[in-house]
Amino acid sequence: MEAAEALWQSMGIANMGFGQLFMMMIGGLLIYLAVAKNFEPLLLLPIGFGAILSNIPVAGIGGPDGLLGMIYHVGIETGVFPLLIFMGVGALTDFSALIARPYTLFLGAAAQFGIFATLLGALTLNYIPGFDFTLADASAIAIIGGADGPTAIFLASRLAPDLLGAIAVAAYSYMALVPIIQPPIMKALTTEEERQVVMSQLRPISKLEKILFPFSVLILCILFLPSAAPLIGMLMFGNILREVGVVDRLSLAAQNEIINIVTIFLGLAVGSKLSADKFLTLDTMGILALGAIAFCIGTATGVLMGKLMYKLSGGKVNPLIGAAGVSAVPMAARVVNKVGLEANHHNFLLMHAMGPNVAGVIGSAVAAGVLLAIVGG
Repeated sequence: MEAAEALWQSMGIANMGFGQLFMMMIGGLLIYLAVAKNFEPLLLLPIGFGAILSNIPVAGIGGPDGLLGMIYHVGIETGVFPLLIFMGVGALTDFSALIARPYTLFLGAAAQFGIFATLLGALTLNYIPGFDFTLADASAIAIIGGADGPTAIFLASRLAPDLLGAIAVAAYSYMALVPIIQPPIMKALTTEEERQVVMSQLRPISKLEKILFPFSVLILCILFLPSAAPLIGMLMFGNILREVGVVDRLSLAAQNEIINIVTIFLGLAVGSKLSADKFLTLDTMGILALGAIAFCIGTATGVLMGKLMYKLSGGKVNPLIGAAGVSAVPMAARVVNKVGLEANHHNFLLMHAMGPNVAGVIGSAVAAGVLLAIVGG
């Protein structure tokens, strides 16, 4: 009889709680969105599967001694995985559009306004009973507005590790929803005439300019914001591998094998934090709501800065490209191109939008460095 009781207690069906079952369904939903809707599949699929594994009762896969728990400790707590992702992003990124039009850096900067607006919003939530966000928590939540998953994970692992699961899921979910969230905001803030503006062709960029750019950005980071050096440094290192032309094997490895392997482990590790006891809280609901607000504000401020440039340039800058200032590369640039084509079938804005798009990657890393310097210090 005791043996039968012990056997029963070892079964999942005897230990399954409603919260665990619900989080398994959430994991299944993430997998569905990745597979059926093609929403950020490279990360939502492993995150969703990690959520299912971490909620299996008795197994302890997501615990400190489980596989996912150990992956989390090695790659997320140390900050290694987001930094390796940034190296791969750097190797995949062509900064030519930003170099050709340096003023688009202001569009990337303007789109980061959502980060600091959300910081205030998170602190304001503390006036509602049930919320108790510290300044570190609010800073980690705010970075969702940059629409940059690795940066969000890096900052959350430093400032608010207990909120990492909710922050990571919110960041990647809103990145995946760029084609749905951004167009209505872009159209509401621009006129038909503004959306039809055809921008002049970008000037050719020399190889020397491409090589000097990452060094220039790194030097500025060293001089003014060393707290952002981990993110900026790895981003620029990956870009140097791409541009020098003498280490193609290393560049291709950073673009493919390394970033692919790390993406798998990062997704599973984030999924391990989607256990019912950590995720099903009032704080999580607040984070998801604030993340949506942050992303909308970032898109709006980018477009508004684009409208200002439209006025200052005498109508030569299409304000739609400001929406690409959020660092969801290259999806935000593709959405800008799509909305531009709807207004004018001869209006191809993809390359023009890539300038503020890659500027947004730098901008979100800088914003993370500022928050880390002020709050983490």
